[in-house]
Amino acid sequence: MMDYHPYLPIVFFLFFGLLFAFGSVFGGGLLGKAQYNRAKAEAYECGIQPTPQAHEGGRVPIKYYLTAMLFIVFDVEVLFLYPFAVAFDQVGLFSVLAMLLFLVVVSVPFVYEWSRGGLEWD
Repeated sequence: MMDYHPYLPIVFFLFFGLLFAFGSVFGGGLLGKAQYNRAKAEAYECGIQPTPQAHEGGRVPIKYYLTAMLFIVFDVEVLFLYPFAVAFDQVGLFSVLAMLLFLVVVSVPFVYEWSRGGLEWD
């Protein structure tokens, strides 16, 4: 059996991952047709007609920020809760209390979002 360096699989996957990423980006530019038209030059806003920009840097509705904040709150919550849930049977009382404190801290922006109307979809 051959003996190899322990980091060799990591280097292998890093190399092929970067090769695939750069190959996809540059290959699409080389192989794809460059057809430009008016529709491609316009801004895309979720399938609806683009709205004109407000003059002199007008205000953006608070709904955009509330939706982004809601995504970040849930994203951070899942990021920390998933590993905790996987190893729940191996953690002690201190870890459970720390996670409860985390949930209380994470619920503060959630309550703020709720009070500002971020959960009401028009």
